[in-house]
Amino acid sequence: MSALDLTGAAGRGRVYWALADCWNVVRRGLTHYQRQPVNIAWQLGFPILSVLLYGYVFGSAMRVPGGGDYKDFLMPGMFVMTMAFGFINTATVVVYDSTKGVIDRFRSMPMASSAVVAGRGVTDLIVACAELAILMLTALAMGWRPDGGWGFVAAFGLLLWLRFALIWLGVWLGLLVPNPEAAGGLFAVAFPLTMISSIFVAPQLMPDWLGWVAAWNPISSTAAATRELFGTPVGGGDSWVEQHALLMAGVWPVVLTALFLPLAVRRFQRLSR
Repeated sequence: MSALDLTGAAGRGRVYWALADCWNVVRRGLTHYQRQPVNIAWQLGFPILSVLLYGYVFGSAMRVPGGGDYKDFLMPGMFVMTMAFGFINTATVVVYDSTKGVIDRFRSMPMASSAVVAGRGVTDLIVACAELAILMLTALAMGWRPDGGWGFVAAFGLLLWLRFALIWLGVWLGLLVPNPEAAGGLFAVAFPLTMISSIFVAPQLMPDWLGWVAAWNPISSTAAATRELFGTPVGGGDSWVEQHALLMAGVWPVVLTALFLPLAVRRFQRLSR
């Protein structure tokens, strides 16, 4: 590097280097997907199979409040389920990097400490966009026809907003669990979390106590809000949280981020102690 280049590099501020370090972490994460495409194939395989299974096998037996096609009810819920399950992938990658010493290597380098966590988040959001695009193409092939316009864009944004909030849950759990095998066991936590929600069945069709739990599940708010934005005619429940699904779909991720982001940062800081 020439003297002019060194002078220019030295004159760049902390924000520039933080962004540059973050981008390098993102490139690293995307390169892993490029070299190991089976990972993203696995991430997409389960939701696509679920769409086909519930849409074609169980769809004829499902009932939608207010009538309507069950596929129109199901597809937004499947998008939400994919975003919700994403925290398992985040946790698995983080615990792998932690146990293999990659994070310690990053911490020993002259790079911004925020770049490791921020880079993981940006990588997951990029992958989430690809997942949603492929799932939506699958849904369109099955006959799903959402409303276009700004409602579609807003629904896409709400799905990524939920994924962004759950990234910090995944980072925190990834720094807590001892090994990648234990991270795989988080599926046992995510599965009931998504099942006791409005992803597959409307809460008003469940027993009263279970329907109340499902209605107040943060995932249910995003599912109901995206159905409304996609133009799916589904009758809403009587509870306050169901009547204000759009509001709560924006509020719940803020609550989750405010809870798990500080926990993830604190856990990350304790790694060197």
